Amino acid sequence: MILLAEVNTLYYGDNLDVLRQDVQAESVDLIYLDPPFKSDLNYNVLFRADGLHPGEAQVTAFKDTWTWDEGAQGAYDELQNIPNVSLVNLVNALHVGLERTPMLAYLVNMAIRLIEIRRVLKTTGSIYLHCDPTASHYLKMLTDAVFGPTNFRSEIVWCRTGSHNKMRRWGPIHDVILFYTKSDDYTWNNPRRPYMLGHVKEHFTEGEDGTYKTDYYGNVLTGSGTRDGESGQPWQGFDPTAKGRHWAFPGKIWEEVGIDPAGLTQHQKLDLLL
Repeated sequence: MILLAEVNTLYYGDNLDVLRQDVQAESVDLIYLDPPFKSDLNYNVLFRADGLHPGEAQVTAFKDTWTWDEGAQGAYDELQNIPNVSLVNLVNALHVGLERTPMLAYLVNMAIRLIEIRRVLKTTGSIYLHCDPTASHYLKMLTDAVFGPTNFRSEIVWCRTGSHNKMRRWGPIHDVILFYTKSDDYTWNNPRRPYMLGHVKEHFTEGEDGTYKTDYYGNVLTGSGTRDGESGQPWQGFDPTAKGRHWAFPGKIWEEVGIDPAGLTQHQKLDLLL
């Protein structure tokens, strides 16, 4: 299924068909992709090559979703004719290494969709690909080949609160979200959330009016913005100006260490804190 937010329309069906038939090139700002993955199932089924006995206990889960069938073969054949040589070489190497397993069927089906996703994204567009550790390493290689490794921006780890304990291995408690952009000129709306109240009470100073002053955060030695004086100069190999910041010291620091900072330069204050 695909939801196009701009036109408030939900398309039900194969997203590859929808992408090709209903979505124009360079028309989408943001894509979040959550393809099928089954972290609660036996991973071995993804690596079972054709020809093994179907009665094996591990062969249960993905068989109905990802099998090497005519569709997977068609996707593989289609990939042989694309102009992206890096992607073709990667898919062929995976074909040799993984053989015609459900995992390879999954990857070739993902590859042709990633190609279409790149086509419909604007130059300023971004994609968030949600997966789990079963195939995240393979998907990153595919996405590197489609979008270019320099357009990989972040790997976001989504950690669940439940333990999901397993008897013979560490419990799976996280998913992976791969963040890519189509180019260096991408839209970025910096996400911000307020501090939790307990964190604020512990680390910030309460003013006379009952509010907490964020300028006095106790463990930050730099402030936002650059300065021309000594507060903007490098110290101990760290250049705050290069980070868009300057040396700044909350008064709470001096209260705790019992030092009067009056008359000291910024670098002298830093030396005292060593």
